[in-house]
Amino acid sequence: MPESIQLLLKELKLPAFSRHYQHHQQQAIEKGYGHIRYLSGLYEQEIADRYQQRVQKWAKDAKLPVSKRFDNLKLTELSPCVQQQIIALKDQADWARRAENVLLIGASGVGKSHIAAALAYQLIEQNVRVKWFSAVAFVQSLQQAKRDLELMTAMTKLDKYQVLVIDDIGYVKKTEAETQVLFELIAHRYESGSLIITANQPFSQWDHIFPDTMMTVAAIDRIIHHATIIEIQGESYRKKQSLKK
Repeated sequence: MPESIQLLLKELKLPAFSRHYQHHQQQAIEKGYGHIRYLSGLYEQEIADRYQQRVQKWAKDAKLPVSKRFDNLKLTELSPCVQQQIIALKDQADWARRAENVLLIGASGVGKSHIAAALAYQLIEQNVRVKWFSAVAFVQSLQQAKRDLELMTAMTKLDKYQVLVIDDIGYVKKTEAETQVLFELIAHRYESGSLIITANQPFSQWDHIFPDTMMTVAAIDRIIHHATIIEIQGESYRKKQSLKK
């Protein structure tokens, strides 16, 4: 390819043209494609490359757990009802664009975090930005922001993510300082951004998270107002794997 054309493609931000033009040119010659078909192939390649780069960039930024995707999630080990709920969320991302929430509730080891991560990867592929947090570390970072008088700034920065995943909310310590910032985040995201939350405890035990009944009720009310609640029963995957071994 002449250097002048390479410079033009660089200026137009079409790097895939430079990388793939020879392959598409050879294909066009072998199959007798005209100029329009040849250029269409290059445009499609450019779009495909940009899509892959965006997915990789957003997945890296989201800091999702490694290797927790739908292709290695054993859906068949879950109840038919739970399977249907997960598939419905997986197949379309409108719920995230409507700022609806997802709550995954169940005992330790039943696959809540895996499902949350798999949904997050799927959302990124559907052009929805996601960020993953361990609940304890997340709350501690919000606490620090509040001490620095920058809590609103910190929460506003998170608005660029349409979905926040808060993993293991039940491990947050029941102290006024920690749970107050968690409640402020929930209130801030209400009807403006989605939350995917995993919890070991049913709602009846969330008073172990928040310091008083009124805050517990207010937090739950905001979370479940527009939400899919998935309750997962069964034995721990880790326990079953140990028994097999």
